[in-house]
Amino acid sequence: MRSLFVQYVAPLWPGLALSGLVAGVSIELGKVAWLASHGLSALTIAIMLGIALGNTVFARMASHCGAGVAFSKQNLLRLGIVLYAFRLTFQDIGQVGMAGVTIDALMLTSTFALAMLLGTKVFKLDRHTAILIGAGSSICGAAAVMATEPVVRSRAEQVTVAVSTVVVFGTLAIFLYPLLYRFNLQWHLFDTSPSAFGIYAGSTIHEVAQVVAAARSVNQEAANTAVIAKMVRVMMLAPFLIILSAYLAREKKSGFRNLVAATQHSGKAGGRLAIPWFAFVFIAMVGLNSAALLPRDLVADAISLDTWLLAMAMAALGLTTHLSAIRRAGIKPLLLAMLLFAWLVIGGVAINCFVMALFG
Repeated sequence: MRSLFVQYVAPLWPGLALSGLVAGVSIELGKVAWLASHGLSALTIAIMLGIALGNTVFARMASHCGAGVAFSKQNLLRLGIVLYAFRLTFQDIGQVGMAGVTIDALMLTSTFALAMLLGTKVFKLDRHTAILIGAGSSICGAAAVMATEPVVRSRAEQVTVAVSTVVVFGTLAIFLYPLLYRFNLQWHLFDTSPSAFGIYAGSTIHEVAQVVAAARSVNQEAANTAVIAKMVRVMMLAPFLIILSAYLAREKKSGFRNLVAATQHSGKAGGRLAIPWFAFVFIAMVGLNSAALLPRDLVADAISLDTWLLAMAMAALGLTTHLSAIRRAGIKPLLLAMLLFAWLVIGGVAINCFVMALFG
């Protein structure tokens, strides 16, 4: 038993401790009122601190901490996504109705399709970067980017570029959306009810924290509806990952049959479906939470643990990201994210109005 501990567990501790330290500092900073009001959540702060350390002192610690940091970035991330389900229930769907669910679904599919079209055809980005930026913009920001990474198996700098775009334009949304609401109150272009604005904000803003910050600037009713609409959108993460995984595996199999056959012949696994099992567990946990079988204290502890795990994963991502790689990515990822943000703002209005009119 001791030999197993020394072989498998002991090498992880330095990296886990470092990731945990950065996560702890980030969580405390995330509680600062000014930072919270500007949508800077613990996850955003964690990656920022991780990048700062990763490009300064981490190089001298990498030989000791590398294994634990990699474990945080991969394994703890999956567990964090699973525990994220305890923030959601299927009852949330009923509170926004079929109109809200339809709006979320249309915003997700249209935004991701636009990301793939513009990213690969117009900006000529590599497909992994386009997928990650599309996932972050269309679903739930940094958490969606991190959850998509195991499916596409992208590099750390690609993930960081995608997360950075979410931070930039999600933060901009915090200030823009309340202005749009007040402008609409004056000109009466669309439905001006706080509830309608909440669904619009929840279906189009990137991060949960950013949704809360933007909608709360209007009033509490808008904030409540926005969070529910956002949570329904987050619930779509699991089916999105499953469909994406199946699509990538099918495309790889059909496009590289000879290469796959040669790889399999040599005894290596190739072209197989990278099933995101944590997505299935995520759905199961949402169902368990919906049934209200667990004590509230246990659910609250699970959510607190989840914040720690996701913050550790984001810190680890930052620690393994080199700014030189981000600079090499150039301005194209930012331009893609900017166009997607424009679609979320303008196209989101069109889709919200159309669906609301359709459902009466």
